[in-house]
Amino acid sequence: MARLAHASFFDGNETMHFDHSLDARGLSCPLPVLNTKRSLESLLVGEVVKVVSTDSGSVSFFESLARQTGLELLGWQEHNGEYQFFLRKN
Repeated sequence: MARLAHASFFDGNETMHFDHSLDARGLSCPLPVLNTKRSLESLLVGEVVKVVSTDSGSVSFFESLARQTGLELLGWQEHNGEYQFFLRKN
């Protein structure tokens, strides 16, 4: 599900580094969040996962996930109907 990426995302203002990425495009919530929770088991503390979703409802779901699990939501953005989330495992 999650694949090792060791890459960075540039949004024009700053660079966001991530260790893993998860493609959840085309999935309706809560599936992007459930798949993310499942992939967290393989993350080490301090690693960042980038999740890409096309479901506009995923914004509130990922904010809730961060509050409930202790993940740190480093940021998110929407571009052309795709939502990108950056979460760090604490």
